[in-house]
Amino acid sequence: MALAPGKLRALTRLADRDGFFRMVAVDQRPPIMKKIRETLGEDAVTWERMGAVKAALLRALQPHASAMLLDPGFAYPYAFRDLDLAKGLLITLEQFEFEEAEGGGRITRTYPGWSPATIKRMGADGVKLMLFYRPDAPASVNARQHDFVRRIGAACREAEIALLLEPLVYPLTQDSAGAAAYTEDPAKRPELVIETVREFAKSDYGIDIFKLETPISASQVPAPEDESSAVADTQAWFGRIDALLDRPWVMLSAGAGMEPFRRILTYAFRAGASGYLAGRAIWWDSFAAYPDMAKFEAALAEGGIAYMHRINALLTQHGTPWTRRPAYRCGIEITPGGADFVSRYPG
Repeated sequence: MALAPGKLRALTRLADRDGFFRMVAVDQRPPIMKKIRETLGEDAVTWERMGAVKAALLRALQPHASAMLLDPGFAYPYAFRDLDLAKGLLITLEQFEFEEAEGGGRITRTYPGWSPATIKRMGADGVKLMLFYRPDAPASVNARQHDFVRRIGAACREAEIALLLEPLVYPLTQDSAGAAAYTEDPAKRPELVIETVREFAKSDYGIDIFKLETPISASQVPAPEDESSAVADTQAWFGRIDALLDRPWVMLSAGAGMEPFRRILTYAFRAGASGYLAGRAIWWDSFAAYPDMAKFEAALAEGGIAYMHRINALLTQHGTPWTRRPAYRCGIEITPGGADFVSRYPG
């Protein structure tokens, strides 16, 4: 498999030395805003308070991660001094607000004026793009989402930066009020997740890493240690995801608790996933100590880091390094390569 030099460097920096993606998200905005309002008052959400939370998360969890995901509104401009330059860096491109399409469905919005080239100029290794998507949404809505991802994919190819796509199944009946803070749709069907993966696995979208949700509702995922038909059925759904992808995929937590997410990761790693990109499953329990920042950071040190050690060990035991995914297992070259690289690459 041939990769552009920038793409190869980006994927390598986002992973650890063994080829696993141990990525932590601190780009969440609505859940943190809600917690600040609940504890300090309706008008208490400020750039400084949001940034301080994200800086605390970055300082505590970054040493145990291969890469961090930051948003450009709060986390990066407030906490950039805390970044470990030896770690990979992902930047969020989408806003948490979305457009309600006429006739139903959601359209993803990016920060105005922002593009993959903007994020590459910051020195980041990857663009994270969250996409509201349902295969059964109105065809006009899905056509807009398809075109949107193709444009972002082309821009990432041009900038030679990794594109991580996070497609999320959403409830068509839910209005936008309070929906920006994504939570898993408990009524989703596994087929919706599978068909979403099938669509965006097409090469014309240019996806480098897939950040995927569980096909089975987190609350219904059985303990993988059980001996039951439900375990085999659940593993089969994760296997169907893996069969559709030749490139690396990681799991998102979507606000699942620590134990449900551990179960999800076990199935995903056994199926062929190369890691995780998770936030709230790792640090939300610690956030209960807010606004006492000292207790918050102590809770992260005691609970969040211990949980990362646990899921990192699970990843090492069962996961598939990204370099062993079908697209790369026969070896990686750069394109253009060879003796005429210096003359061909500028074009």
